[in-house]
Amino acid sequence: MQITKEQLSQSRVLVVGDAMVDRYWYGAVDRISPEAPVPVVRVTREELRMGGAANVAANVVALGAQASLITVVGDDEASHTLENLVAQSGIQSHLGRAPALQTTVKLRVIGRQQQLIRLDFESSPPGEVLASQTARFLQLLPKHDAVLFSDYGKGGLEHVHHMIEHARAAGTPVLVDPKGSDYSYYVGATVITPNRDELRQVVGAWRDEQELRAKAHALREKLQLTALLLTRSEEGMTLYDAEGESSVATQARDVYDVTGAGDTVIATLAALVGAGLPLRTALPWVNKAGGIVVGKFGTATASYGELFGD
Repeated sequence: MQITKEQLSQSRVLVVGDAMVDRYWYGAVDRISPEAPVPVVRVTREELRMGGAANVAANVVALGAQASLITVVGDDEASHTLENLVAQSGIQSHLGRAPALQTTVKLRVIGRQQQLIRLDFESSPPGEVLASQTARFLQLLPKHDAVLFSDYGKGGLEHVHHMIEHARAAGTPVLVDPKGSDYSYYVGATVITPNRDELRQVVGAWRDEQELRAKAHALREKLQLTALLLTRSEEGMTLYDAEGESSVATQARDVYDVTGAGDTVIATLAALVGAGLPLRTALPWVNKAGGIVVGKFGTATASYGELFGD
């Protein structure tokens, strides 16, 4: 089942989570440093992109759907950079500012088309800003068709459990890209989308497909989820729900960079669910979107045309 541009344009997704700036320094590598056995990168170009929850929202907009972003940032240069990038993308932003907070920045140094090092700058947001974030969430919830929580473990989703309760009480689908080893925060969500490593942190290792199936369903029932979507890299993805499971094989032809692929997966799923598609119906399109972005460099998006054809 294909969805039209008009249907998708009516889908309104509320994205809540840890937003950041992805900064790329590109350069030439011609020699090794005399000071240490490391390459010397002569930086020739800089690129700024939205990262984290902001990249998730950008993926929603790239598909032609509507996205609002609730996030907490500092009052620094990086926060204003992020605000400008978000504004240019067409995302409706609701930024909570905390002067004591350092806006998260991931700096990647690229030489010869390879990532040489990544430097992270970050700190945790104060509680009073998170409380105001929850209040803003309650104001915006009735105006959206789906809620997406993008957890990057930076502390911006401390109150996620309460927000999930309100969304489910309102009958709004809740999608979560989880983080960490404690998924009790996500009880009552509609669907969570861990990858294999993330799921293994929570349920432990599995010997075979049968044990994986049992562990996935046990976690789904424990957390009172409608479904669990496991992304499996080169093996595609599997949706576990009350009917059993549904798997799709990967569609990636050339895997160039997996950065942000999880963002695209959950953003596409949220946009389609917000437009009224059931999870199982949306699954093949979600899988295709993930295959598109891993063929691109860095945090990237998939357009409606790439996914469905113009």
